[in-house]
Amino acid sequence: MSTSPIEMIPKEIGRLVRIGANLGITDIKLTGGEPLLRDDIADIIREVAAVPRITDVSITTNGTLLADNATKLKEAGLRRVNVNFLTLNSRTYRNFTGGNLDDVIKGVEAASHTGLNPIKLNVLLLRGVNDGELDQMLDYAKQVKAILQIIELEPVNISSDYYAQYHQSLSKFEASIKGQAVSDELRHYMQNRRIYHLPNVDVEFVRPIENTEFCAHCTRLRLTSDGKLKPCLMRNDNLIDVLIPLRQGAGDERLTEIFKEAINKREPYFKSSVQNNR
Repeated sequence: MSTSPIEMIPKEIGRLVRIGANLGITDIKLTGGEPLLRDDIADIIREVAAVPRITDVSITTNGTLLADNATKLKEAGLRRVNVNFLTLNSRTYRNFTGGNLDDVIKGVEAASHTGLNPIKLNVLLLRGVNDGELDQMLDYAKQVKAILQIIELEPVNISSDYYAQYHQSLSKFEASIKGQAVSDELRHYMQNRRIYHLPNVDVEFVRPIENTEFCAHCTRLRLTSDGKLKPCLMRNDNLIDVLIPLRQGAGDERLTEIFKEAINKREPYFKSSVQNNR
């Protein structure tokens, strides 16, 4: 898939990452949509990985194109991958995504063999769909030496009917994993979520972002594919265009000011709840 005129090209992305790195950003995650649909994704990773002070470059993907791309992404500078992994049932996977589970499994195996570690398997828990697969998911994660990340469905960008049908609380699943863990730790810079260390596998639980922990501990700044700085995942009314100034010849000092403007617009989306809990 070729880029459109409004999408950033790799060199533009690399330059903006350098501006961010000079302000203290060290970790870059490429997400989508599906980032592997871009035929210049390896060039983007190469630009980002070459920036001084960037210590981690990762990607979130559905995994269907990963098998054919893992080696070149690793060579370009990618360090690790998150793979959205709904189920181990081929029919269920096809019904929900329209894709082929075998392609995802081949992608995970390729990432593991290539050294794109640690692999994280992002499992969105859906009631009546995959909530009976936890044991199988644990076994598979052990097999491919991946971290299992169980995610609770959020009432965002979906209908109320869909949420009512498929939402499943993580509480009983986390209690089960906690009982099997030999130890656990708190990830302070990841919304205070816990990671449980089981024999031969680690498991994390991702609660909905509609909570005070997410907002209070969020340190992320997002850059959209069309060059907008997005201070908050939950909002689209405070985006700041950085691509137009870049293409009009803005120097690093001006671009830095734009980044600072976006950073200054950061505030907890659920600030009233955060303030009330202090």
